[in-house]
Amino acid sequence: MQGNEPTSRAEQCEAAEREAAKQRLLAQAEAERVPVDDTTRAVPDRRWRRDQR
Repeated sequence: MQGNEPTSRAEQCEAAEREAAKQRLLAQAEAERVPVDDTTRAVPDRRWRRDQR
C-alpha cells in the first residue's frame, strides 16, 4: 500500500480502530498527566534523616 488512503474495507476498519485506540491512549495519558509544577517543587522532608541517626 503506497498511498495514504486505505483501499479495502478491512484496511479502512483497521485504520479506524488504530485511530480510535490512539485517541484513547492520548486521552488516558492526558488524564494521568502531572503538571510540571507538581514535579519540580522542592518540599523539605527531613523525617528520614531522624530515623537514620
